[in-house]
Order: sequence, then structure tokens, then C-alpha cells
Amino acid sequence: MTHQMWFRTPAPDWFEALPLGNGHLGAKVFGRVGEERIALNLDDVWSGDGPRELAVTDGPSVLADVRRLLLEDDDQLTATERTRALQGPLVESYQPLADLLINSAGEPQDYRRSLDLRTGTVAVEYSIDGVRFRRETYVSTPDQVMVWTIDADQPGAIDLGLRLDSVHPIRTDVADGTDRGGGAGKELYGVVGHAPSDLTIEYRQSPDPIRYEDGRGIGFGVALRVVNDGGSVTVTDEGVTVRGADRLTVLVSAASTFEGWSVPPGRDPRVALREATALLDAVAVDKLRERHVEDHLRLYERAELQLGSSVDLPTDARIKAVAAGGNDPDLVALMVNFGRYLLMASSRPGTQAANLQGIWNQDRRPMWASDWTNNINTQMNYWPADLTGLGECFDPLTDLLEGLAESGAQTARTLYDAPGWVSHHNSDIWCATWPVGEGGDDPVWSMCATCGVWLTAHLMEHYRFQLDVDFLRERAYPLIAGAAEFVLSMLVEDRDGVLQLVPSTAPEHHFILPFGEKASVDLTSTYDIWLIRELFANLAEAEGVLGLSSDLAARAAVARERLPEIGTTPDGRLLEWPTDWQPSEPQHRHQSHLYGLYPGAEIDPTRTPEWAAAARASLELRTAGATNGGWTAAWLVALWARLFEPEKASAVIQDYLSRLVSDNLLHRDGDIFQIDANFGMTGCVPELLIQSHTDTVRLLPALPADWPDGSFRGLRARGGLSFDVSWRDGVLTAATVRATQSGTYRIALPDGERTVELAAGQQVDLVRAA
Repeated sequence: MTHQMWFRTPAPDWFEALPLGNGHLGAKVFGRVGEERIALNLDDVWSGDGPRELAVTDGPSVLADVRRLLLEDDDQLTATERTRALQGPLVESYQPLADLLINSAGEPQDYRRSLDLRTGTVAVEYSIDGVRFRRETYVSTPDQVMVWTIDADQPGAIDLGLRLDSVHPIRTDVADGTDRGGGAGKELYGVVGHAPSDLTIEYRQSPDPIRYEDGRGIGFGVALRVVNDGGSVTVTDEGVTVRGADRLTVLVSAASTFEGWSVPPGRDPRVALREATALLDAVAVDKLRERHVEDHLRLYERAELQLGSSVDLPTDARIKAVAAGGNDPDLVALMVNFGRYLLMASSRPGTQAANLQGIWNQDRRPMWASDWTNNINTQMNYWPADLTGLGECFDPLTDLLEGLAESGAQTARTLYDAPGWVSHHNSDIWCATWPVGEGGDDPVWSMCATCGVWLTAHLMEHYRFQLDVDFLRERAYPLIAGAAEFVLSMLVEDRDGVLQLVPSTAPEHHFILPFGEKASVDLTSTYDIWLIRELFANLAEAEGVLGLSSDLAARAAVARERLPEIGTTPDGRLLEWPTDWQPSEPQHRHQSHLYGLYPGAEIDPTRTPEWAAAARASLELRTAGATNGGWTAAWLVALWARLFEPEKASAVIQDYLSRLVSDNLLHRDGDIFQIDANFGMTGCVPELLIQSHTDTVRLLPALPADWPDGSFRGLRARGGLSFDVSWRDGVLTAATVRATQSGTYRIALPDGERTVELAAGQQVDLVRAA
């Protein structure tokens, strides 16, 4: 089933619970009958009490030391350690909000739990003592509430209790508690509380790692209201009791006291509760589901992938079959469609950007703070947005970048005495942009000054898909230009007159020096060369579109020609560092030196065969005998696709589905959940079916043999195009293209290339179905 997952048992743990969300309010539904738990999150409830201060006072002198150590002394080890002096505070952590707990009696029979991707609803169906019950949960974007309903096929059969709980200290707030007969009243059951004001990140030790202080930290309010048909409802400080109802609708809303990244949060959580209550007051209960589904379908129906025949088996059984060696192309399609659903659920206009876990987190000290990790993970979250027709879901990333640019301008001045803006490896809701760690984190991840540069590449890609000149002018260009200003100021000449970015790293990968010590900071890594080349090219492209001709772009064009060349090793691989150092991990999870292949566009087998051959050699060595993690697997799919290696990509997908997903297809590696793998697969699998990173759109460029029959609808290409494509027995049987703007387009079909003239709004059949 390409658009539904279903199970015969409740979720055994949080990882397996089914996700819902509207970008702001998230929920994980366990589907238990006797003791149901719906775990809630709010995208702006984090630890901390406002922006922190970067206390580094000697940044420029530290930078001068690092440059001297590398450019004059060739001392990578000391340079690496010296960069610790540039580190600022650690990031804060994304927090759980509360749990909705629902208790009822009886042993369920004929149980079924499902998530319908088309409607964005979780359903739980079961029988108790001859009565058939159906529960449904969804989170509405138009009305900003979570809705939980229960129906029974016999009157008066619904008896249950509801209450809110939280891992944070909370107080109950009840308005007009009463014993009420059937119908909707104004009774409210709610809780208020605070997230931790101070928290030690999970990988650091502390005798008191989670600290609450009155009047500090982000406050929150969660409001609950029950609408019953028949029976009675009693609201007290202990919760809500329902007896003898025919049908029940439970509304839940939430708000926080977060007021923006640059200011402390509001101090009174009751303000948040009043805001949440106002959302409930505005709801028209009889229109809730209709409004939710209409909004959901508006985005979800824009694109879909179908592979092979639909399989109507429990999703967990299908995953086990794949792990046993079975082939289930429909499960791959479900995985891709699920990724689109997850992006809709965790990133909508006006919300925070999807973080390391989207918007779903159950721990106060989640892995890696459930933050924005900006050396690939944040970027990977948004790889599917434009490609799969979810352009609006990209908006929160732009919002995040604007905050990072404002914060990062101060960081650039403080640490480097540089103009423009910078963002390093980690960020949080308070827009941290410095290298984190306060001297205690390894520079191998902390010292990555080009994460903001990579993020700006997404802005230019968003323009290429959407062709929104206003977006380019008003939002993208200032950020791209600011990043270029920073990079230009950081380039220094080496002994040969080549411009080097110092300090530079290959993200999270050490090299081993001849005397056996590990280091990570050096002259410009291949990763940084690709990023800077792309940044300066993007600046020139943006100015061309906008009719500008700035001194900044002129200086960038000159500097681009003076950057280090992309080097190769004697055995034909791409260099990762400027010297062919021994890698500390030959099968390292980051493929950063292959950025030019994907997500960049400079390496292409048909245009740059020498670079492509070097990339292939690098990739073959990196993956030989490797055991992939989740997001690494996603990246590998795209890299192999760009090299026209469909069977290698398919093997990675098969391995991923066999080892690295929960029964609900959310990524899971032991007790680690990162949503970047889900988004990455949804962004990378289509690279096997459509590519548009060159001046030619390629249809079915790397179709795996395991997918002989299939189709896709609504996948986008750069230049404002969208395509519907079908194939059978590995042969293209139908292809239609639509254009949002007039233009001339080169489209490569499996049987040859053609040039197509399209008017704005025109649709053309490239291959007609027989």
C-alpha cells in the first residue's frame, strides 16, 4: 500500500509510535487501548533562557596563530588544538512538551492501527465485548489543534479518563469544572509549566544536568477540551472523566512563551495557556476534519511515487520480509511518500525548521540536542522539499538562515574580525553560530566555518526550482552576499599565491599525521573548495537574474580562479584534504569531499568524466566493507545515482530498509532516531528517476532493475518544470512535462535527447501512453 502503513498491534515504544504534526505541534500516537499515550511536542519549546553571549575576547589573535601554524609551520596538530580557543557555549536542547494519557477498560480484539498518508490521520480500530470502536487522531494546520475522536457502534459505550502529564514540572489549570451532560461546553482542562532554564547536553557529564529555575526558561501551556455526544463529562484537577458517551471529540492545543531567538522568553506560562485556549475557542468542531484533510491533500497530492504492485500486508511484516532478502518496490515507494508526509508534518510556513528529529522528541537530553546540525543534517532535511512539490515547506529553513545570518554577523566580527556572517556546525532555537564546546569539543566537528555557506546553496536551489525572483531579491540574495563577504575576508595567500580558507576541516573526519597523532584542521579541504566555488558561482548567477553587477561579485569571480585546484591522489581518488593524509576512518560516514557530485553539480560523468572517475574511485573505497548509518545511506543513494550506478544505489536502499528503520519506517539505529535519513531517502531516491542539475533534464537516468514497473507524478525539475512518468518492463511508456514559465528545455529520454519549447502553463506529452 503506497500511501498507508498499518499494524496488528500497538506501538511497543516511542520509536514505533505513529507521527502526526503541523510543523508547530507534533504528536506520536502509540495506539494502545487500555492506557493510550500520545506524546506531544511544540517546535519552540527548548531548554535555555534566551541568547547566550560569546565570551571569546581574542578571536582575531587566535585566528592569526592558526594561520601561522598552518601556512608557515605546517603544524596541523597544534593548529587543531589552538582552534579550541574559538569555541563558545554548547547548544541548548529541543524538549518534549507533554503526554495525553487516555485510560479505558477491556481487552481489545480484531485490532488494527494505521497511518493514512493521504489524509494525515492515525486510526485505531478494535472490538471489546462485541462493541466496535474506532479512534482517530490528526493535527490540524488550519485550526492549529490536535484532534482525537472515538466512535462506538453501540450507544453509551464510551467510558474513559483523560489527563495531561509531562516530564517537566507542571501545574493543572481547570476552568468551570463540572459534571456536564451531552454537548459542547466551555470547560477547560490544562497544564502550565517551564522547560529547563539550564541543561547539560547529553554527551557531557554533570552532577545536575537538568535545571529548572522559577521565572526562567521557556514556559508553555497545554489546553484540552472535550466535546461529547451523550453521556457525561467531569473535569477536575485530576483530569477528565467520560461516562456513557456515544461519541467523543478531544481537542488539544498548545503555546509557549518563546518570543524570538534574540530575546528572553516571556515569564508567565499562563499567557501561553490563554493563547492555547483561544485556539480552542475559535474551533468549529463540525468543520475540523474537512478543513484538515483539504489542507493536507493540497500539498500531499502534488506528487507521488508508485513502484511495482501494491502490497496489502502489515508494514512491520513487509520490513521483516525485506530484511530476509525479499524485494518490495512498493515499500520503497511508501518510504518516499512517507518522507514527504513527514516534511509536511514538521515544517510549515511560520514554524521552526525541522530539526534533527523533525518535531518529535521524548527526551529532555536527546541525542545531539535534537538541534540543527549544519554540516549535512539540516541540509538533508530539505533535499526533498522542492523536488517533490513542497516548496512552502522550505520557508522555515529560510527563516532559520535569516536568524543565523543576524547572529552570525556578530560571531564573524568577534571571532574573525570579518564582515558578512558565519555559521558553524551546531545551532539551536537561540541561533548559536559559533564553534560550540567552550574548549571541550573536538574541532573535527566544531571547527567548520562554512556550514552557513552550504545552507545558502539551498536558497539558490529553491530559486532554480521555483523561479521566484522576489524571493531571490528580498531573501536569498542578501544571505548569499553576506556569506560571500565572509568567505572573501577569510581567504589568505599561501606560499604559492593560492587563496586558502584557514582554518578548514573535512567535517567530522580526522586525518593521521606521519607521527601517528590525529588532527583535523588544515588548509582548504576539498569540501570547502567545492562550497566556495559554488557560493561564488551562485552569487554571480543571482546577480545575473537580478540585473546587478557588484564589486563583491567581481572580487568573488577573481578569487574563484585563485582557489586551490581539485586534487586527486596517485591512485585516482579525489583528495579529501590538501595532503593525501591517512584517514582515521577509511569508511567514514561523511562523503564531504564528494559534495561536487551531490548535492553540488560540478561533477558529472558526461561533462567532467575525469572528476567523475575520481569520485567513483573515492566512493568505491569509502564504501568497501562499510556498514552504513541512516543518513549516510541516503547520501550514497544520490551519489551512486549521479554516477549512473542504479544497482549500487538499490543495494543501499535494500540494506537501509533491512537494518535502519523502525516498523513505522522512521529511521532507527539502535536507540538513535534522526529524521534526516527519512528526508534524505525521499530526496535521493528520485535522483534515480529524474535529474536536472545540468542543463539537461534526464528522465529515468539510473532505473534499478528491481523496479521494472512504476510511475511518478509531480516530481519537479529545475527551471520550473514538473513531470509525470510511467514505465513498464524497464521501458518508458509515458512522459508528460508541465512548465510554470516559458522557455526552451533539453530533456533526455532513455532513447535520446530532445529540445522542447514550452509556454508558461503549457503541458506536453513527450511520450504518449499506448
